[in-house]
Amino acid sequence: WLEQKTKRMEQEEKQASKRRKTLERELEWINLAPKARQAKGKARLNSYEKLLNQDQKEREEKLEIFIPNGPRLGNKVIEAINVKKAYGDKLLYDDLNFMLPPNGIVGVIGPNGAGKTTLFRLIQGMEQADAGTFEVGETVVTAYVDQAHTAIDPDKTVYQVVSGGSEFVKVGGKEINARAYLSRFNFSGADQEKLCGVLSGGERNRLHLALTLKAGANVLLLDEPTNDIDVNTLRALEEGLENFAGCAVVISHDRWFLDRVCTHILAFEGNSEVFYFEGSYSEYEENKKMRLGNVEPKRVRYRKL
Repeated sequence: WLEQKTKRMEQEEKQASKRRKTLERELEWINLAPKARQAKGKARLNSYEKLLNQDQKEREEKLEIFIPNGPRLGNKVIEAINVKKAYGDKLLYDDLNFMLPPNGIVGVIGPNGAGKTTLFRLIQGMEQADAGTFEVGETVVTAYVDQAHTAIDPDKTVYQVVSGGSEFVKVGGKEINARAYLSRFNFSGADQEKLCGVLSGGERNRLHLALTLKAGANVLLLDEPTNDIDVNTLRALEEGLENFAGCAVVISHDRWFLDRVCTHILAFEGNSEVFYFEGSYSEYEENKKMRLGNVEPKRVRYRKL
């Protein structure tokens, strides 16, 4: 398998090298050619642009997101026991119980305002439960990727934000070249010099993942990671999560994404009820129909305290 992979990589390098030489030759011709181009000149220009696009397309198709594994995770990850949380007279949940599996991917679903992000804040210790307990295992190291991307300075380049001015970054206890680390999140040389303020939604998501995952955590808390990202980044994120050796908790409204990656579902079903299910999203949907009948989605309601 390794021999085959090496041959394939050699072949790809040859093709890339040929294409680069052709691009250089065509660019040289474009710079020399007179402004008033004839039909043949325009055809060559179109051909050059097509080559450029092909290069970018191939790079996107081969995109990989590397999620470094953190320290070994023990059997106890995070357990919620009879947790109750309210804001004012709105009760988010009053008897929340679940136990995260060491190697599982838990999808957190439910309408906006149901308390999904609050759950992450409780796990992180940013907020306290009104009653009940959150027990976090001794070996747990969490990384929280929030939907606001507050850690990104719009006036700095991608490289400056991740490297912090140093040539090497610490990833999971090991030193690695900052540019090499960024390239694992599909930021090439030119992309690393982009200002964060001009990044697309997908690029911002990739950058935030790169920033957060530097810590080498073994429990990932991802808040809406699929927002604004393109198909190739989405596929790469799926593969990255599947290859991750720790536990991941993902808040998402993307049912197709959840169905492909999740092993457990934590569902905020309205009326301050939270249901923990072992299985995929499709299996959860079938279970919900059996329990509650064919219920149409409705506005989130809170029980009064």
